[in-house]
Amino acid sequence: MAQIEVRHLSKTFTSKDAKVNALKDINLEIERGDIYGIIGMSGAGKSTLVRCLNYLEKPTNGEVLIDGSDLGGMTEKELLKQRKDIAMIFQHFNLLMQKNVVDNVSFPLLIQGVKKKEARKRAKELLGIVGLEEKELAYPAQLSGGQKQRVAIARALASDPRILLCDEATSALDPQTTASILELLKDINMRFGITIVIITHQMSVIRKICSHVAIMASGEIKEHGLVDEIFSHPKTREARELILKDVDGEGAARPARPQDRLMEAKKIRIVFSENSSFEPVIANMVLKTGRPVNILRADTKNVGGIAKGEMILGLPDDQKLQKEIEDYIRERGLEIEEVTGDV
Repeated sequence: MAQIEVRHLSKTFTSKDAKVNALKDINLEIERGDIYGIIGMSGAGKSTLVRCLNYLEKPTNGEVLIDGSDLGGMTEKELLKQRKDIAMIFQHFNLLMQKNVVDNVSFPLLIQGVKKKEARKRAKELLGIVGLEEKELAYPAQLSGGQKQRVAIARALASDPRILLCDEATSALDPQTTASILELLKDINMRFGITIVIITHQMSVIRKICSHVAIMASGEIKEHGLVDEIFSHPKTREARELILKDVDGEGAARPARPQDRLMEAKKIRIVFSENSSFEPVIANMVLKTGRPVNILRADTKNVGGIAKGEMILGLPDDQKLQKEIEDYIRERGLEIEEVTGDV
């Protein structure tokens, strides 16, 4: 029996402006002790899927089974108990800025009723596992991005989970730090037998750590299987495009060459200068319009919680939809200019 089984899962978001089918008939099996990757570009539905795996997002239809137990059939109390076995780490760490490192790691144990002395002892053990023993009294603001993620991993391990969900956990990190975090996750998987599910848009991450991968686009799983098999013999356009972009092996996707790209009728450059890096502008735009865009190039960074840099998008040939996309972007305070020629 698979440890995680997803059956005919669908998720629809409805607002007064639009109805978006974020997930469409997803079927997936993840074996115990596996490191399973779920990859796709912005708007593919991968983050929605991972939130459905622990019912932080309730599916519209379908089932999620953990060790044969259907999460949809559980009471809220039973679901809270089940979630202790399913830890989660995020792109932006979500640490408590007013608490030091050891108190951040202790926090979930204290919520569970563990005595403070025992919680701190366990927290120090976990900090040893992630290589941060000397930082126990430091505060998050004093840590690098990689160190913050190690604290987040230690905190996630505090409840002795059987499953660890990683939602773009290395996307905010430089290539060298990404490599060290992936090695840590691999070590945790081997030492404790924890099943790890990694959500990412980077094929290089999948290649370095995962044994199996599911490729998502437009809310659907387009292809899934062994990583080596998919890299060697991709069967779908989506898999081939992701592999083509993954050439440097260090976590950065190169822009697709003109002969590799999907055809786009118009290209625009959007400039990030004052938007919060926590606001998924492009993903929200895709959800609102219900149509994907082609990300031709992206060079953005998180600077003090503000997104800085630029992104070039290829828009579909529907002029009405082009205007809707451009209006949405401008409403978010982003600058737009049309781009001609290759990018």
